[in-house]
Amino acid sequence: MGRGMYSGELALKFLPMQAADIDVVIKNERRAYSHPWTEGIFRDCLASGNECWMLKVADRVVGHAILSMGAGESHLLNICVNPEFQGQGFGERLLVHIVERAGVNHCSCVFLEVRASNLTAYKLYERQGFTEIGIRKNYYPGHMGAEDALVLVKELILE
Repeated sequence: MGRGMYSGELALKFLPMQAADIDVVIKNERRAYSHPWTEGIFRDCLASGNECWMLKVADRVVGHAILSMGAGESHLLNICVNPEFQGQGFGERLLVHIVERAGVNHCSCVFLEVRASNLTAYKLYERQGFTEIGIRKNYYPGHMGAEDALVLVKELILE
């Protein structure tokens, strides 16, 4: 698949995740991450009323994002794009969508963690107005021991 093959706006669809979608979501998660979420975690997120979204392109689920909300704040728990579709702007589209969902739900900010080594994701978050506010030591599991997470936040303007 060539870069930009799915660049047409009409082909992009954001859909709320359903329990029936978990199988395909887990496949993407396993392709993208060395320590993917389990089926149980996704089911818990759906059951607890989190904002769980998928990005479909030409009827293929290419990514997903999970946002928890409470006390007027939100936390991006998971964002993932199938590696076959990375580098084409889908992660950014998914991030913009999930931040918009936080605003629609009257959240004043969005928090997230990112692996300290994940420069591509860090730059994406920075472009979208996130700023670094801290470090969580040994937050992420890794093959060579735990890795630090950088904590980022984006303040939202509520109307």
